[in-house]
Amino acid sequence: MTVSTAGAPASLRVIVWRKLKELGALYLQQSVALLPRRATTQNAVAQLVARIDQDGGTARVLIISLADEAQEQDVIAELQEARTGEYAEILERFPSFFAELEQETARGRTTFEEVEESEVDLARFRTWLRKTAARDYFQAPLGQKAREELRRAEEAMTRFAELAMNAHNTTLAGGADESGETGEESAQPPRLRRLPD
Repeated sequence: MTVSTAGAPASLRVIVWRKLKELGALYLQQSVALLPRRATTQNAVAQLVARIDQDGGTARVLIISLADEAQEQDVIAELQEARTGEYAEILERFPSFFAELEQETARGRTTFEEVEESEVDLARFRTWLRKTAARDYFQAPLGQKAREELRRAEEAMTRFAELAMNAHNTTLAGGADESGETGEESAQPPRLRRLPD
């Protein structure tokens, strides 16, 4: 795919760059990007070309094949290297997620609030990994390891949520507090008393 945004709004160049990055395109040179010929990439590129034309730019989609097998393997390796970098970045973030769960558990802060915060972090990992996998056309080696770490994080999150639920149930059913009320009683709203005149 070749693209020219000359004469088009400046924002178009950013839109094109972001979309091609999202698709995992390999830039052969400035304004020339390469993508594997797949149904998903063809549909996305067709929509992008329509947007470029609409906004005053020009784009051409060329279907090419590399006659030299070694060159084709080089291109595949470059695409894999780009995804490997993304997977490596994801893997670098998992240790802090596990450490956070361990710290909160050690502090006895297994609460629903902490569960919700950690669920947000886990959702980010899922989204990040899903987007990376969608543009991993040639199964970069670190992809499997990243998926395994995500499963491990989900299992750790399940255990943490169970601890929070148990702590909550213990509080509700627990023993007397300093005022002599049980946890269940203290969880009830206070009764209003009439003040003396």
